[in-house]
Amino acid sequence: MKELNLSKASITSYLPYEKGVYFPTETDSSNISVGAERIRRMRKRKKILKELRAEQSEDALWVAVIAFQGYKFRTYSGLVFSYSLKKGRGRGNTESGVVNKQGNTNKLDEAYKKADVYTKELFIDRRENSKSLAWSSVLLAFHNIPQIGCVVDRPKALGDIRGVTYIYAIFYRFGLIDAPEKAKEKMEPVRNKDSEQISFV
Repeated sequence: MKELNLSKASITSYLPYEKGVYFPTETDSSNISVGAERIRRMRKRKKILKELRAEQSEDALWVAVIAFQGYKFRTYSGLVFSYSLKKGRGRGNTESGVVNKQGNTNKLDEAYKKADVYTKELFIDRRENSKSLAWSSVLLAFHNIPQIGCVVDRPKALGDIRGVTYIYAIFYRFGLIDAPEKAKEKMEPVRNKDSEQISFV
């Protein structure tokens, strides 16, 4: 690709294949097509959300938050945003919920065994100089959910929490809460420009 001065997406666009994952799960992402990588990521995220809704735990929520970095959410009013996490300085947090104090791993996705290297802070990128979202605020809203999957009328119904507008959108996408019909149209997932497929990237 370097010799041709072309991107990975440009090269794979010339290859004669239909959409699908043609590589084993363990294949490195640098050796698969862009479309296959996107589908793999989508499947992994779906699995993680299924585990989250089944376990309804802080551990599973943290794993989902890690998996959805860079995903484009929509707020209650339809504004698009995504978030990122930053890694710590190597010390980690043994109480992250993925590796416990005894060093034993729980049954969450093996790909996130070392999730504790991330700091517990979500950096929102909706606009320049956007502030960070504390993990403690996310957990506070999480414990304020009356029942998994129930309709929450508006973000403030989760509590008077800093950044609750973003938390509401994340919880809606994760399937932890439902939104009123009038808000669902505004919160529709962002779609790829070149495809009708909903973007899970």
